[in-house]
Amino acid sequence: MDFDEVATTTRAVRKRLDLDRPVEPELINECLRIATQAPTGSNSQGWRFVVVTDPDKRKGLADCYRVGWNGSYRGGDAATGRASDDQAQQTRVRSSAQYLADNMERVPVLVVPCLVGRPVADSTAAWAGFLGSIIPAVWSFQLALRSRGLGSAYTTLHLADEAKAAQLLGLPDTVTQVALIPVAYTIGTDFKPAVRRPVEEITYWNGWKATR
Repeated sequence: MDFDEVATTTRAVRKRLDLDRPVEPELINECLRIATQAPTGSNSQGWRFVVVTDPDKRKGLADCYRVGWNGSYRGGDAATGRASDDQAQQTRVRSSAQYLADNMERVPVLVVPCLVGRPVADSTAAWAGFLGSIIPAVWSFQLALRSRGLGSAYTTLHLADEAKAAQLLGLPDTVTQVALIPVAYTIGTDFKPAVRRPVEEITYWNGWKATR
């Protein structure tokens, strides 16, 4: 696949994750090696990636994920991160999200991206700079997975039980978890670009809602 195909067909994969096919550790390392070429704030390279394949620890992370799912997002539009008039589509997305919540521990590889440290201040600028030092690497990781026939989804719900997840993985207090990425081969590879609003509707020039 060329870059445009990879970039436009890397979906949040849930129901089409192959829960029975093992994923080779070498393949995970290969994709992470690509991910670490992403830009990072001040070239700090404070990212760390905890790869979880142990069944008991996967179950523990899945339990943490379900705390977030059941507590705040279960069954509502908030589970998808967006609202839509297309109720049929939203029903499909909710069903997919519920499937992942029910089967997270069966996903062969769970990757927890972390950053060394904590934001120095509780401000928008601090959090934007902090997360901006790892999110490009996480997305590069997901693109690399897609190009090799694997699927993933960017999730954060396990952070509702962040302390338990940290204890499970032996993370020190000076490390911040930023996501939980389920990884598996996909059932089929025929993913297509998603329906999106026209770029002309969401792009402004030199000011809010200003056109060229």
